[in-house]
Amino acid sequence: MGKSLIQQKRGKGSMTYRAHSFYWKATIKFRHYDDLEKNGVIYGKIIDLVDCPGHTAPLAFIRYDNGDETYVPAPHHVRVNDSVAAGVQAPVKPASVLPLKSIPEGTDVFNIEAVPGDGGSFCRTAGSSAKVMGMLQNKVIVQLPSKQKKEFDPNCRAMVGIIAGAGRLEKPWLKAGKHHHAMLAVGKLYPKTSAVAMNAVQHPFGSGRGRHVGKPKNASRFAPPGRKVGKIRARRVGKR
Repeated sequence: MGKSLIQQKRGKGSMTYRAHSFYWKATIKFRHYDDLEKNGVIYGKIIDLVDCPGHTAPLAFIRYDNGDETYVPAPHHVRVNDSVAAGVQAPVKPASVLPLKSIPEGTDVFNIEAVPGDGGSFCRTAGSSAKVMGMLQNKVIVQLPSKQKKEFDPNCRAMVGIIAGAGRLEKPWLKAGKHHHAMLAVGKLYPKTSAVAMNAVQHPFGSGRGRHVGKPKNASRFAPPGRKVGKIRARRVGKR
């Protein structure tokens, strides 16, 4: 008899595991990367600070002088009607958008582009920031919040500063009901049942004497879908 696992239901994509994007206010993205930013600077103004259910940080709604409008994670200490700038010649101050090659070493940045012009991919969570570590001939080394160092194209843009909303995880939930409704809003399963607490028909790690797996947690690359639980085709385990 087959097993109905959480992994299978997540792959199916029922409402429990779908992002409730119809509640979200906006998509985080820099303005279109044009010659105005590549060769000069364009100024804008923070029109509003928005609380979006789909993002952990407040969003800043920015309108630039040429009419472009964008939503980005709001950095610390910004207010409505503050002036912002974007471009290779923009001043290095919070809420300015510059290519990494124009940002001094040791500067905190966030919403870093993976490819020049994609609008931002890395470091977008509340309270987080990356740090520009050094510059080589054709790449810029950035230390991400996980302390991992990653190389980026010098033309990739980033916003200067630290994202607002730090301390989000410091307040306890206090009640299981509050945690339930918070997870429901973002399409996460709650509560989560431990695999070793299940029956044998519900999970490969279920049943047995006491709470122990009783077999290696590493699933084979060629294991069937009902067996692919735990560490999937892991080359190694443990911290490097």
